[in-house]
Amino acid sequence: MADVKILRQSAEKLYAHEIEALIADDRDEKPANWRMSPKSVLKFITGGKAGKVEITPKYIGHNRLVEIAIATLLTDRALLLIGEPGTAKSWLSENLAAAICGDSNRVIQGTAGTSEESIRYSWNYALLIANGPTPQALIKSPILSCMEQGRIARFEEISRCSSEVQDALISILSEKYISIPELATETQAVRGFSIIATANTRDRGVNDMSSALKRRFNIIILPTPADIETEVDIVRRRVREISSGYNITAKIPGDEDIVKIVTIFRELRQGLTIDKSQKIKPPSGVISTAEAISLITNGMALAAGFGDGNVSENDLAAGLQGAVVKDDDKDRLVWKEYLENVMKKRGSEWRKLYNACRELNG
Repeated sequence: MADVKILRQSAEKLYAHEIEALIADDRDEKPANWRMSPKSVLKFITGGKAGKVEITPKYIGHNRLVEIAIATLLTDRALLLIGEPGTAKSWLSENLAAAICGDSNRVIQGTAGTSEESIRYSWNYALLIANGPTPQALIKSPILSCMEQGRIARFEEISRCSSEVQDALISILSEKYISIPELATETQAVRGFSIIATANTRDRGVNDMSSALKRRFNIIILPTPADIETEVDIVRRRVREISSGYNITAKIPGDEDIVKIVTIFRELRQGLTIDKSQKIKPPSGVISTAEAISLITNGMALAAGFGDGNVSENDLAAGLQGAVVKDDDKDRLVWKEYLENVMKKRGSEWRKLYNACRELNG
């Protein structure tokens, strides 16, 4: 068992040496049940140095937004991160929880099937039938556990849940306790407790959050990367981290290949070429930064497993086809028009990638 490799490490384990260095170097006052001060949390998220240890940036964007997020968690209000797919909502949420309380795994995943018991508590029915309602039969939700211990609970994709489930949060966020009438008791929130929720702007209208619930959150809207240089930097950093974690032996593509992928994604996402000279039909799906990262990582896996270790245009084209063509008939036409009207006209530097994409698209 000692040789078992974990597929995906949590942020607090992946960056354990950075967290330890920040805690050791921290001279500022720490809030109740926080492992480090707000300034050190900011450094963990945005990058810097702690003694001789280099702290890698976890979120590349507006530092002021991160400061507002951290300041919110110092108060009695919860935090809601809203943005397009791929704007690092979940990644920021995970790393904030890892830095503040050293545990980012207290998570509720919002879906159409998420129940109110997932937010409050449920029961071990075998013990319940045998002994009646007892503390041993109680199954605590991540939120209930975090209330007891003064930790950060995470609620992913909150807008995917039904309105009834969402509204179960209102009393928790207002009163800061959960009543357990079966045990004639209640759990009061300990200092340090908060909730970081995320919501996808593409899910608006699925289960809109009520005004009453929104008022319990401080809302931060995370923008898409402001420029192509920032997005290329994000993609390069994350590809390096992910490929290292998977032990992919292929070389990371050069900057020119990453720029091409990011250019294609930005143009299809915005419906406009980078130089703003030509309008483009967008595909039906969302072409996010996260998908660009996944595409290049997958291209590296193809190159390592079935090639010579160098990511080729054919490897990238395979990922592009899957990323763009979601609703088959419409998206295939959109992609074909982009290939012929935009990529084909970009000259010899793009010719190999164009040929590989055209061959796959038929």
